[in-house]
Amino acid sequence: MENSDGLLLQIPWDWIRTQQNLLRSPCFPVFFSLTVYLSCCLPYLCLDLLYSRVALLRQFKIQPQSKLTWTMARSCLLKICHTHVFFIFPITVLHWYWRPVVLPALAPEPYLVVRDVLACLLLFDTQYFVWHLLHHKVPWLYQVFHKEHHRFTATFSLTTEHSGVWETLSLSFFATVSPALLDCHPLTEMLFFTLNIFLSVEGHSGYDFPWSPHRLVPFGLYGGAVHHDLHHLKFKVNYAPYFTHWDRLFGTLHRAELDSQRSAGYTDNLER
Repeated sequence: MENSDGLLLQIPWDWIRTQQNLLRSPCFPVFFSLTVYLSCCLPYLCLDLLYSRVALLRQFKIQPQSKLTWTMARSCLLKICHTHVFFIFPITVLHWYWRPVVLPALAPEPYLVVRDVLACLLLFDTQYFVWHLLHHKVPWLYQVFHKEHHRFTATFSLTTEHSGVWETLSLSFFATVSPALLDCHPLTEMLFFTLNIFLSVEGHSGYDFPWSPHRLVPFGLYGGAVHHDLHHLKFKVNYAPYFTHWDRLFGTLHRAELDSQRSAGYTDNLER
């Protein structure tokens, strides 16, 4: 049984190791990040385009009066590409130079991958909660660094990385340092990065489906899109990106019935 568990990840890991030239390239982290990010955004962007034509989607939209325009999408895309090309890429080149990519021959055990990915998510969630709380409680930090991310009070997938350079670099640092501190296998790192990006995009998607992550995780331990949408609406609540325990502990957790949000008629995408 142990051997079959090992083969479960060893086969794909052996294939990944055949792509060493790509994986060892300083361009790979930016390529990987953008590809995963845009791939996660694409389904939600398609839903936004269909939203006005398909009545069924309206019952899943958290703020049904909000509407994505080409101007809004273009603004987010330009900012994302600019940040990655002019800031993320030079830093990844330095990281590549100082810390060469090492690809061990053996894949990690599946249970270790699950454990380490969950640990990375919890660590990232803690780091971001502290960072986020400070940038809301200290006025100059908010005005200088975080205000740009709050331009839209109705979130959509591309607003996930619609932020200033400092915020993008800070969150990228947290995402990079979490698996490094936990000494994770490179495959675990890649799976964590992928899941982290997906959950972040889902949290900004503006949709609440029956299969959304917060409905699948019991006891209200995970916030999800509804949780983070309320943060953009109410501003001083729900600082953690994923889980709810830190907001619960600090008294900043806020829940609201979706129907009350929808009937309130919040102004579409007000700028703060």
